[in-house]
Amino acid sequence: MISPALAPQDPYRLIVSDRLQPPGAGHFLGTDHLGRDLFSRMIAGIRATIGTSLLILTFSMLIGVTIGLLSGYLGGLYDRVFKRIIDAFMTLPDYIFAIVLSGLLGPGLINLLFAVIAVKWVGYARLVRSVVLQEKEKDYVALAILGGVTPLRIVMKHMLPHTLGNVFVLAALDLGKIILMIASLSYIGLGPQPPAAEWGSMLNEGRVYFNTAPHLMLAPGLAIMITVLLANLLGDKLRDQFDVKTRKEA
Repeated sequence: MISPALAPQDPYRLIVSDRLQPPGAGHFLGTDHLGRDLFSRMIAGIRATIGTSLLILTFSMLIGVTIGLLSGYLGGLYDRVFKRIIDAFMTLPDYIFAIVLSGLLGPGLINLLFAVIAVKWVGYARLVRSVVLQEKEKDYVALAILGGVTPLRIVMKHMLPHTLGNVFVLAALDLGKIILMIASLSYIGLGPQPPAAEWGSMLNEGRVYFNTAPHLMLAPGLAIMITVLLANLLGDKLRDQFDVKTRKEA
């Protein structure tokens, strides 16, 4: 609700007589093929692209961290089953699996959310599981068990905090990948459908007019590139902050 309110004009208002206007005083970034203000649609696209990416990232983290904690700590049959599931997901590249799943489910925002979350939770589960497997062999865990501490308390108080640094770094690096994945799926028609103001969909809409109105592709393309770059820089900063080995070497 915030980003459309910041738009100077209605991002969905059609004025056919103003179609394909270049950037100027009346329209900061020009207009698209239906006369809609491109700058307003770019602002509205913040919610559609970045907002959706953050939602996917949140659910992927919640699912992956929960499964990773349980799999690593409980071990046994539970761990073997989820290890096989995780390995099966890891055999296919993220993009290919997301495209296949989105194609099977059909276009639309809800199906896009489901497809990308189904791909992205695996990395968090795998990461958290590996950290928990290392931590649960340490003496403090054995002492906690001997002291009568419940498994749930051990997981929440001791295991979870040791995973959060790595999870936050992966999440920051993943944000850029998720934005690119959403934009890619939207570009090929598997994301939010028109008239949704989503940056990938806007790239697809502007593709036909690239020779006559290149700003239709340049604006969302640059927005995606800058956002992904900033997300990657944030990931690098967090990696330096949480990676103990890196801090020691520095």
